[in-house]
Amino acid sequence: MVRLRKYGFIAGFLVVPVVLYVVFVISPYVQAFQISLTDWKGVSPRFNYVGFANFARLFRDDVFWQALRTHAIVLVALPLVTIAIALVFAFLLNLGGGARGGGMRGIWGSTVYKVIFFFPQVLAVVVIGVLFQAIYRPDEYGVINGVLIRLGLQPVGWLTEPNLALPSLIAVMVWQAVGFYVVLFSAGMAAIPKDYFEAAALDGAGRGRLFFSITLPLLWDTIQVGWVYLGIAAFDCFALVMVLSVDQGGPDGATTVLPVEIYKNAFTYSKAGYASAMGVALFFLTITFAVISLRVTRREKLEI
Repeated sequence: MVRLRKYGFIAGFLVVPVVLYVVFVISPYVQAFQISLTDWKGVSPRFNYVGFANFARLFRDDVFWQALRTHAIVLVALPLVTIAIALVFAFLLNLGGGARGGGMRGIWGSTVYKVIFFFPQVLAVVVIGVLFQAIYRPDEYGVINGVLIRLGLQPVGWLTEPNLALPSLIAVMVWQAVGFYVVLFSAGMAAIPKDYFEAAALDGAGRGRLFFSITLPLLWDTIQVGWVYLGIAAFDCFALVMVLSVDQGGPDGATTVLPVEIYKNAFTYSKAGYASAMGVALFFLTITFAVISLRVTRREKLEI
């Protein structure tokens, strides 16, 4: 009887969050799968089931494949650049000061730097987009082009030239994300006993050796999590593309991504069924990436 009451008490706390999760998360997913099999316009109460016709159309849609190419580029560039920069900064903040007073320390003012690096995470993505609109302006009033013009150089269309638009957006994504991973990796490095670094330093190991032989192996699980998070972020990019890009994914589709195409098809072209098919494809792409990344990067856990 006591055990029954205990389990009933626990279940009472779990019922509400489980119901909320089912209603507001699982149910919309199920509805999206259902709508993807129809020709629903998004506003009419009637629709016809068309089977997998929307998915067959995806494979013939050049815009869909162009969006996938954009995701592939971001999927490679964003995690690599962000994690590399964050690891270097985190290492400097935690161990860049060398051995002083009998222990390994970070550079002076490391706590202040962590707050500064983390600041972009506090800003809304739309605010960041508006901020970089001013930075990337193609005339003398833009921050970057204003400097170039004063140096006697020609202004650059950072967001209007097809070859520069996507790298410019990726740079904004890296700037916005790197602070979080600096703090994340700093927390992981703080958990590594300083004795390891001090012993290696006494044996003559340089900073590069400390980084690659001690820090990276013991921080691998945290890096793996960061890689998956950034990969999932690479499948989003909706807000930045909508705010910064030319014509919502331009120029000439150079920055288009699936969330933007889903939005256009659902709310501009009134093709809710086709937009849902894109959403289902995006769902499976994200899940597949996460599973493959976790399996490929899996390795023996090192005990500290």
